[in-house]
Amino acid sequence: MRFSLFVHMERWDEQVTHRQLFENLTELTLMAEAGGFSTVWIGEHHAMEYTISPSPMPLLANLAARTSTIRLGAGTIIAPFWHPLRVAGECALLDVISNGRMEVGLARGAYQIEFDRMADGLAASDGGKHLRELVPAVRELWQGDYAHDGEIWQFPTSTSVPKPVQQPTPPMWIAARDPASHDFAVANGCNVMVTPLMKGDEEVVALKEKFDTAVTNHPEVERPDLMVLRHTHVHSTDDPEGWRPAAAGISRFYRTFDAWFGNKTTPVNGFLEPSPESKFEGRPEFELESLHRTAMIGTPDEVIERLREYEDLGIDEFSFWIDNSLTHEEKRASLELFIKEVVPAFA
Repeated sequence: MRFSLFVHMERWDEQVTHRQLFENLTELTLMAEAGGFSTVWIGEHHAMEYTISPSPMPLLANLAARTSTIRLGAGTIIAPFWHPLRVAGECALLDVISNGRMEVGLARGAYQIEFDRMADGLAASDGGKHLRELVPAVRELWQGDYAHDGEIWQFPTSTSVPKPVQQPTPPMWIAARDPASHDFAVANGCNVMVTPLMKGDEEVVALKEKFDTAVTNHPEVERPDLMVLRHTHVHSTDDPEGWRPAAAGISRFYRTFDAWFGNKTTPVNGFLEPSPESKFEGRPEFELESLHRTAMIGTPDEVIERLREYEDLGIDEFSFWIDNSLTHEEKRASLELFIKEVVPAFA
């Protein structure tokens, strides 16, 4: 099982500049590369200070120039916000810049608050049809001349310029949860990325079962890879209470996610206050003790033990999701400990 880093610039107040956050993200990526991580993943979000990435492409292009081995993952491009020609061309250009290190993840999108601003109020739940039309169109554009007459997009004969270095295509990933999305991904030869969010490892097992069912249903397709994305924080054995700040930080992150996802309040200059803890009374998944069990939080030995179970389950890639509302110094210390004491157990 290989490891990757999923990272954004996180801004929780105006005391830290965007430039400093950019430098922090670069430092974490360079650490991950030196530590043997396979890929760095950066997603797409709009007008949100707590996950800053209006496009993963310029960040990844900069990282391409700063790195030499780590792969560069756009994870994920939100299908309804893009045109197939832009996806094909920009991803191919990143593949050229990085000399064949580009990976592209695609998703239907989740936040209605973004759809209200980026897609004329399209229901976020309807983004799947954009995804299903986008994936094959991009593949065709990478191969050569192609005209498209679909439900969402129509354009005359065109092609991707430039063409990607990786042939026939760079690896493509689909963010999947329900059985239909797993089936679509596998049927189209795409790798699958899943996140159990605040659920326990039983959810990882359930998601793997959906993936396995899709693989069984498509014997004509070579088995793709499966990646699990999970909030991760490693603390020293000398600090038995080290899990508490991490669990509190991840709780804050998820309560902020809830505020944005709920789409009930107008943001102020890109900020929304986390939903209050009182809202989640009777919701044990938000309690710190629960997050200690569900997020990948623990000492190196505790994390190794859980990751062994993921490896035995057949997970191909574990993505260290470092967004958690903690300080850069806390994130760096956690990643250092993971690289020093966890990664060698899987060498």
